[in-house]
Amino acid sequence: MTVERSHTLELDPPGTVGLRAAFFVLWGIDMVAATLFFLVPYATELNPVTVLFYELLGLPGVAVAAICYAAIVVAIGHLLSDPIDRRFVGGMVAVYLVLVTNNVILLLSGNSPIAA
Repeated sequence: MTVERSHTLELDPPGTVGLRAAFFVLWGIDMVAATLFFLVPYATELNPVTVLFYELLGLPGVAVAAICYAAIVVAIGHLLSDPIDRRFVGGMVAVYLVLVTNNVILLLSGNSPIAA
């Protein structure tokens, strides 16, 4: 008698297609804004990991850091079960919405709306 064991890890995509698309659109805008922070004199990137990657690799390091963040979010979303994965990705969309809004306003006006 042979016993078969399945060691495959079944990963389900995190959230709905629309939710994932919203995450990646906001993530992309945030990545561009973070890159621009290193090019304009009046904005400063506060994330120490992004700064470290920038110091190591230059502007491509900013993209590498952003890709790492997205990979972590997607991996966590894949590991979580439904509906928790939708809540998690939805929460990340909300976080990126705040970050993107702040970053774009900062780049356009020179003033951060959430700065103390």
